[in-house]
Parts: sequence; C-alpha cells; structure tokens
Amino acid sequence: MPEGTLLEVRGPQAELPALEAAADAAGLVIRTNGPDQWFAISGQPMLRLDLPDIFSVTDQSHGRVRIAMEGAAVDDVLAKGMAVDLFDFKIGAATTALIGHITTHIARLDRDRFELTVLRSFAESLWHDLETMSAEFLDR
Repeated sequence: MPEGTLLEVRGPQAELPALEAAADAAGLVIRTNGPDQWFAISGQPMLRLDLPDIFSVTDQSHGRVRIAMEGAAVDDVLAKGMAVDLFDFKIGAATTALIGHITTHIARLDRDRFELTVLRSFAESLWHDLETMSAEFLDR
C-alpha cells in the first residue's frame, strides 16, 4: 500500500469525537490501537493535524508498513497464523495481534479485505509468513 501517513495518537477516550473531527478534516481514517490509542491513517502525505493539547501524536509513517490483503479465502489464510476470531470481526474493526511471532495491527476494510500494519523491520518476515499461509489457497 502507499506509505502515506500513519500517526499514533494517544489521549483520553472521552475526547475521541475531537480526534475524529480533526482527522476527518485532514482526510485521515481513525483506527483503534489499544486503550486510549489510535492510528490516524491516510494514503497521502499529510502536513498537519490540528488536535487539542490533551492528545500526543507520534509520526510512524516511515517506521511501519501497511499491507493490503484480500480475497475470498482471506479469513482462512489469516486464521492459520493468528488467534483472533474473524467471524465477529466487523467491517471497520481493528486490533493488534500476533501473526505467527510478529505483532501486527489488523483492520477489516471490507468483507474480504484487510489492512495489516507492521513495524518496517518485520515487514519482509510477515510477507513471507503470509505467502506460506496462503499457498494452499492460491489454486482456488
């Protein structure tokens, strides 16, 4: 996927509407990354995110890689390497989990489409694991 912008934002859950409004104005999508933590993501470079001082923002754009994964068997492929039950994982849901031994942020973008975000230094290993996990489904 394009590198674009990936910001890690921390702040109080009660202020999430302010974050969502600022992100929307800047053309960013907000994804949960843990308690009081979110990723603000865009496929485009971004110069400014106006937030109240209650938030802290760390630019992770060059430290992480986003991988799109899609297809009819995507749930089956991911189930081979992670312990998240994707049956109840709704469109727009996001979580951080292990795929094999690699910590990965997983977001469901559509029924058969996911975005995986990983630290740049683990991207090649994750890619290799995904190739291995998907091999049996490539002839479908």
